[in-house]
Amino acid sequence: MKPKLAIIHTTPVTVDSLKALANELLPGVEVMNWVDDSILPQLAANGGQIDEIADRFRQYARIAEKAGAACILSACSSIGELVARVRPELSIPIIRIDDAMAEFAVRSAETIGVAATLETTLQPTKRLISDKAAEGGKTVLIESVVAKSAYQKLIAGDKEGHDVELAEVLRELAAKTDLVVLAQASMARVISQFAPEEQAQFLSSPRLGMMRVKEVMEQL
Repeated sequence: MKPKLAIIHTTPVTVDSLKALANELLPGVEVMNWVDDSILPQLAANGGQIDEIADRFRQYARIAEKAGAACILSACSSIGELVARVRPELSIPIIRIDDAMAEFAVRSAETIGVAATLETTLQPTKRLISDKAAEGGKTVLIESVVAKSAYQKLIAGDKEGHDVELAEVLRELAAKTDLVVLAQASMARVISQFAPEEQAQFLSSPRLGMMRVKEVMEQL
């Protein structure tokens, strides 16, 4: 029987790309997806209070466990801090998608840019990087930017407008920092349109996160 990986999403945007990554890096693993696209609007309305959706997230994790998942990947950085809360209640590993990215950033740079299109994602990502730096006994400077209007264009269905605006914001931030971290997995496709040498200035969570899943599942 194939081992199962459960992925909890807060947007349908990440479903296909993460499934493709899982198929590439974890051949023979069955992927199960849970999508709740009501979470991000709720966090936007309540100022990022993740306590309001903690029970819901916990239920998704337990359902995934009961469905036979060997591992769970939490695909949303906005609710990443819930992973540590839920982990002790599960008998299977649960992984935060941006954990490996934050570790890599802290190892690789002194001045780190953090870019997001949602304020609710920016703060958890900055906290995660600061925590990883503290754990490693390193001091880093974090520069951040929120491309709010790019997100509004995406919600309105203007993907091209979103990509153009976000690309401009990202390039401006890259000019001021050693490395730019993308706070949302959904932002990675914009970077894929850059030239290879330019892409090297940016870090996105999907591939690094899925590689961490691979490491964990190979040890099970």
